[in-house]
Parts: sequence; C-alpha cells; structure tokens
Amino acid sequence: MADGNQTIMEKAEARFVDKQKKTAERNKATAEYMSEARAREIKTAKLRTLRLAKEEADRIAEALNPTPKKKRATKKAAAMEAKT
Repeated sequence: MADGNQTIMEKAEARFVDKQKKTAERNKATAEYMSEARAREIKTAKLRTLRLAKEEADRIAEALNPTPKKKRATKKAAAMEAKT
C-alpha cells in the first residue's frame, strides 16, 4: 500500500514540476513578446517623429522656394506644335 501511495505522489509531483516548467516557459515567451512589442512601438514612434520633421522641413523649403507651376498648353498651341 505504501508503494502505491508513493507512486501516486511521484506522479503528482512530476505533473506539478511539468506544470511549473510550462508556466515558466509561457511567462518567458510572454515577456519576450511584450519586449519586442515595446521595442517596435519605440521604433515606430521614432520613425514617425523623423517623418513628421522631414515633412515640416519640406513644407518650409517649399514655402521659401516655390517651384514654378507649368502652364497648360491650349488647344491652339498644341495644334501649332503638332504642325511643326
């Protein structure tokens, strides 16, 4: 009878240790996932800041040095060019 109880206790302890290992692995995987997600958020925020700064610099440069707009060709001018 004592052998039967000892076997049951060993099985229960083995299951308990197995559950602890799985829980530790799950916690480690979750921590890695959260760490990667946080790093991605930081990188995205940095890139967004850089993009917005570049867009603002481009707007300022455009305001200081506007590019001349092309004139639309009229039908008569297009017909004259086609003849020549």
